[in-house]
Amino acid sequence: MADDTAPTEPLLSQRDGAVLTLTLNRPQSLNSFNAALHDMLLPALRAAAADASVRCVVLTGAGRAFCVGQDLADPAVAPGPRPKDIGQLIEQRYKPLAMALNEFPVPVVAAVNGVAAGAGANFALCCDIVLAARSASFIQAFSKIGLIPDCAGTWLLPRLVGRANAMALAMLGDKLSADEAQRIGLIWRCVDDAALATEAQALAQRLATMPSRALVETRRAFAAADRLSFADALSMEADVQRRLAISHDYLEGVSAFFDKRAAQFTDR
Repeated sequence: MADDTAPTEPLLSQRDGAVLTLTLNRPQSLNSFNAALHDMLLPALRAAAADASVRCVVLTGAGRAFCVGQDLADPAVAPGPRPKDIGQLIEQRYKPLAMALNEFPVPVVAAVNGVAAGAGANFALCCDIVLAARSASFIQAFSKIGLIPDCAGTWLLPRLVGRANAMALAMLGDKLSADEAQRIGLIWRCVDDAALATEAQALAQRLATMPSRALVETRRAFAAADRLSFADALSMEADVQRRLAISHDYLEGVSAFFDKRAAQFTDR
């Protein structure tokens, strides 16, 4: 991934065909969130969501960290004579960020190149598929400063690893290795450090050739099924399939199957 010699902008953007890579670029602060990074990241995601030529996004970090969460030196949270409204910070900054990823119109891949802590860990987990370097780690650091998991952590953790693991991760705040994160289902896969960038780009390029609308509907269906009975989940599947079956990508996929050729998916 990018290194400490990269330009000083807090967010770097690189395009490779239909894949957009966004790199958090505050390596001296372990890519922690501050106002400047937030001011660039959410607009960059919204611009990518509105760009029909973008079919997959990769999120990663510069230097030795992915993101260690909120920069505690940032004026929004730094101690002072008057208490800071962290709830307002979450409503104004982290909630829109998490919602943007949850509603993104194409797949989003997190390439976790180093430590991911606090909101940085949950920011990664908001992505559709998480790859991590073998040396990376995940830390729900909130309890160490008297807070609870945010950036959707309370929603994500029990669904990913079950209540018992989620409670231990959140309450103890222990460092979880990438290997262990893969083992308990927190992330999809960890790879050797040197292979992370290549693996992430290969995965993103593959996703970019796939039927975007169906992939996004899969994300939505999984989230909806958590709240449904077995029978209602079956009905929900029928409704989604009904919509997808009239799309260009369905017709193209079936035609390609019978023609024994690679499908050219274009819906988004």
